[in-house]
Amino acid sequence: MTVSDQSRQRLAALLPAASVEISSRGHQVAELQDRFAAGTDVTITFLPGDNYRHNIETATALRRAGYNPVPHIAAREMTSPQMLADFLARVRGEADVARLLLIAGDIAAARGPFKSTRDVAASGLLEAHGIASVSIAGHPEGHPYLELPDALNGLRSWHDWGRRTGTRVDVVTQFCFEITPILEWIGALDQAGIDLPVIVGLAGPATPATLTKFALRCGIGNSMRALRAQIGRFGRLLTDTGPDDVVRGLQSAPAAATADIAGFHLFPFGGLRKAADWLRDYRREPLPPVERVAASHTGLQNQ
Repeated sequence: MTVSDQSRQRLAALLPAASVEISSRGHQVAELQDRFAAGTDVTITFLPGDNYRHNIETATALRRAGYNPVPHIAAREMTSPQMLADFLARVRGEADVARLLLIAGDIAAARGPFKSTRDVAASGLLEAHGIASVSIAGHPEGHPYLELPDALNGLRSWHDWGRRTGTRVDVVTQFCFEITPILEWIGALDQAGIDLPVIVGLAGPATPATLTKFALRCGIGNSMRALRAQIGRFGRLLTDTGPDDVVRGLQSAPAAATADIAGFHLFPFGGLRKAADWLRDYRREPLPPVERVAASHTGLQNQ
């Protein structure tokens, strides 16, 4: 078996363990049980104005249903260190949460002392409450407020913090509609000596209109051309578009370019049922041929 064969089989094996995202608003746990296996990591969004107690309740319900809850902490939504401490104490005690996903939050002004995720780390509260693993956000198409060197410096700080505190740190990427930004961004991490595991975010199947809405909301711009190309190629104005091209492209990319990929995360923009159906059906498809796709990305190894 060649290195390329081993690489694509490794990535294919990561798909069944893909994490998925739900909101604390609504009743998605029952729907999740019908679609995703017990033991799946399930992240819980923290949207502007969310009541963190609802997120704790959702995490507890997920744990009781056999899932691994991974609550988001939106730094700017934390009004005080006491609120953050209460959140951490309760998700640890009531839902046995060991992993968190930290985001700054979708509000411009902080409601309390935490302006960024780094402020949360600096508080010492994560270690004090026994959080073993922290995920942070990565932006292959660029951070909306940071140039790439500044974003890399932030990731390097997280890398160093993880080593200093003994906390596992990984990066969950924003979704893209093509692989080039993902591979170039991973290459930039490697060149900067930032050896954090990367969990690639995938836009679950949804109509092009829905995907476009979320892409604009999340600051995805450059790879929108790939989505438009898919619509033009298949005439899929009303038909769901899944992340097939992204996953196949990664599986067919050079092994060195994808070595840091440690998993996948599904954003179920079209709903949990569609995301689960796509995951099931994709796993049944044969792996793509290596030669056809890998040749078009060999230049990335030297960038």
